[in-house]
Order: sequence, then structure tokens, then C-alpha cells
Amino acid sequence: MQKVSINDLQEIAIGHAQNVDVATGCTVIVCPDGAVCGVDVRGGSPGTRDTDALNPINNRKTVHAVLLSGGSSFGLDAAGGVMEYLETHKIGRDVGVTVVPNVCAAILFDLKCGDYKIRPDAKMGYTACENAFSNQPFASGNFGAGTGATIGKVRGDAYAMKGGVGSCAFRHGDLFVGAVMAVNCVGDILDSKTGKIIAGARADDGKTFIGSESVILDDYKCKTDFFSGNTIIGCVITNAKLDKAQATKLAALGQNGIARAVRPAHSIYDGDTVFAMCTGEVSATLDAVGILASLAVEEAIVNAVKSAVSLGGFAAFKDLCQ
Repeated sequence: MQKVSINDLQEIAIGHAQNVDVATGCTVIVCPDGAVCGVDVRGGSPGTRDTDALNPINNRKTVHAVLLSGGSSFGLDAAGGVMEYLETHKIGRDVGVTVVPNVCAAILFDLKCGDYKIRPDAKMGYTACENAFSNQPFASGNFGAGTGATIGKVRGDAYAMKGGVGSCAFRHGDLFVGAVMAVNCVGDILDSKTGKIIAGARADDGKTFIGSESVILDDYKCKTDFFSGNTIIGCVITNAKLDKAQATKLAALGQNGIARAVRPAHSIYDGDTVFAMCTGEVSATLDAVGILASLAVEEAIVNAVKSAVSLGGFAAFKDLCQ
């Protein structure tokens, strides 16, 4: 197993667009020839677009793009720009009079980091597609859907930290599996190599971590929704040949990476959603692909947090390391 760049899968193009001044953005993963796609939603507060079509019992054969967006539900508007770009470039399902791109999306809540009045829109979605085909290397941290992402919010924004977008990919023989993750969770982020919290809800000193799970347990009688504004969203990409049912299971296996890296994972206040896009060049068992997917998701989450820089008053991992 070799760690490689997320850009090494030639059948997939990935692009960011963001407005750092208002702390929001979006990330698009495009497969011009179409990819078999599945999705798994574990969090209790999801925001998604066109995911019902991914159910294995439904007719959708392939997906041409997955959009990850900030802006809460408003950010789903960016999918219109992705649709426009793909139609303009003849990427989609041929229906005679035009092509209809199959575009799925998921959003996260970043309205409290910057200017809540400005969210990803169709123009930003279009720009993300342009950037996907501009041969730019993937950028981690305060880019795309991770621009306004924050983490560790159980004590409020004053003790929360900056999240971001990250990636990780592996190649084993000719099998490629990678993940792109936007990290905006309620809980803390753990480094699996040490088992220690590396970012999350901070204690009163602003430098150490209080442990989000401990806070939630201590407040077990409190039912007030004071965690609003969360969610980890992402996409596993692979060159494995899988059918829709297997792709759906692969997305579920990708969620294992969230469970490894985040405490608590899949809370009622998160909308944790993972897509899986399979381009179909390599024969591989689902278990083998799933092992790499879980690891890629886990390490992409850590990469997102370690790459982020402070923004909007939210301290970053790099600040605490100084």
C-alpha cells in the first residue's frame, strides 16, 4: 500500500471555489464519463440533493459530479452552476435535445464563521468546475467546502476551532482509493497514531482540550439544540469496478473513517454524509476497497484539520502547535 495524491486518479477531476473574505466555498468532484455512485447518511441533521436516485433499487446508472458545499441549505444552489458547466461541456446523460448531468450534493453549516448573507451559489459552483479542469493540485485546509468549516462546538464558538477540507489516497497494486472530506463536526478530531485529541473543544486556557464527549455526558439532561452548525461531508473515489449496491456499502464503510477520527461521530446535530464514486477500471473485492476507503477518510479528516489556518476568530491546529 502506497500513499499517493488524490489527483492521481485520472478519470476524476476535483476543484474548489471559495470566498475567504466571507468564509464559505464549495468543492466539486467530477467524473466526465460517469461513475457508479452510492451514498450513506449517518448524522441526524443532513442536507442533501438528489440522493434518492442513488438507492440501488432505482434506475440511476451513473453520476457525473458530487458537490460538497458550505452555506447550509442555501449552498445547494451551487449545484445549479455545476449543472450549467457540465451541460455546456456536453457532460451528462444524452436526452436528444441536450445532456442532463447527474449531480448529487451535500452541504454543511458554516454561516457563523463569516458573512452569513453570502453563500455558495451557481456562479461559485461553475467556478469550482472550471478549477477542476485547470490542472491545479488539490489544496487542503481553508479551501472549497472547508473554507468556513469549524469543529469542537460543544462549549460554543469561543472555544471551538477551525476545520477545513482534506484529502488522502492510497494505491495498492493497480487499485486506487481516495477520499475528499470537509470537516465541520460537533466533536473533536483524534490522531489515530497517538489516540490523542489534536483539535476540538478547548478548555478555559484555550490551549488544552476538554473532551466533547465528556461535556455531552455531563449535560445529559439538557435537550437544547445548542450545537447547530455542523456536519462532515465527503466522497470516496476509486477505480474499482463495483455495482450500485456495492458502492452504497462502500460509502457506509467510508463512514468508519469518521468514527475513527471524530469523537463523538454521527451525532444528532451532525449531518455526516459520505458518497462513493467508482470509475470501474479495476476488479477488486469490496472488503479490500473498504479497508482503503476507511483509512483514506480517516486520514483525510486529519489532513483537513492540520492544514487549516485560523479564520473568523477560530483558532487552528497550527496555532496550538506554536
